[in-house]
Amino acid sequence: MRVISGSARGRTLKAVPGMGTRPTTDKVKEAVFSMIGPYFDGGAVLDLFAGTGGLGIEALSRGMDKAVFVDLDNKSIEVVRANLKTAGLAERAEVYKNDAERALKVLAKREAAFELVFLDPPYRLKFGEKLMQAMDELKLLEDRATVVLEYESSYVYPSCFGNFTELRKAEYGETSVSIYRYEP
Repeated sequence: MRVISGSARGRTLKAVPGMGTRPTTDKVKEAVFSMIGPYFDGGAVLDLFAGTGGLGIEALSRGMDKAVFVDLDNKSIEVVRANLKTAGLAERAEVYKNDAERALKVLAKREAAFELVFLDPPYRLKFGEKLMQAMDELKLLEDRATVVLEYESSYVYPSCFGNFTELRKAEYGETSVSIYRYEP
């Protein structure tokens, strides 16, 4: 795994040891960024279920101002911190060990709002829609925010629900990626 483009281009990222995480491959990461726009002009990104932090780090490298990384696994938290340091982006990031739903509530108390969100929960958890609805209710999303949901391709999320509309969907083997726009 590596940073594909931007200020940290070419930096190699560490993987989380063991089989507990499923890092987004460079191929899928490249496809995601070609779908959501290759570069950004500032803003905040949330990488929920961060794993290695690869998606959030890529977004920082491509121009996001700051990022919040959340994961429940201690090894993942260590790897995210190491990868941020390797990429030279640690000063623009916050890393938290927390459950996704609790993390959203904590972020809401800080009145955080994100333009870009990466949701890559373990495939056995089919609650991307619930987390997106919670972000809406907690006012964690800027108008027209983009939510990237990665999930098992055998599962189908609705193309439209609440204030979210699916803009694009792509399949890469056992992985599906849906790009949602938030329009309250």
